[in-house]
Amino acid sequence: MRFVITTLCGGKAQMAASREYMDLDMARAEECLASIGRVKTADDMMIVAEWNGMEVTLYPQGKVMFHPLTDKSKAAEYASEILSKVV
Repeated sequence: MRFVITTLCGGKAQMAASREYMDLDMARAEECLASIGRVKTADDMMIVAEWNGMEVTLYPQGKVMFHPLTDKSKAAEYASEILSKVV
C-alpha cells in the first residue's frame, strides 16, 4: 500500500492516509483491532485502540493515526500491517 504521511500534534503523531480509495467496514475493523490490541472507543466515524504501545485511531477512509510516533516510515509500515488485517 502507498500512503501520504502527515506529521501532527507538534511532531508527536503521524497520520498515514491510504492513496487508494477505501470504505472500511468499521464493525469488522473493530473486531480485527480487538484481536491485536485493546479498543478504547468505536463508532462509525473512528476507532481508537491501544496497540504496540501507541494510541491508534482508524478512520473509514483508510487513514490511521499513531500517537506517539515520530518516524514516518514506521507509520507507513504500521498502517500497512493494520489495514492488511482489516481489509
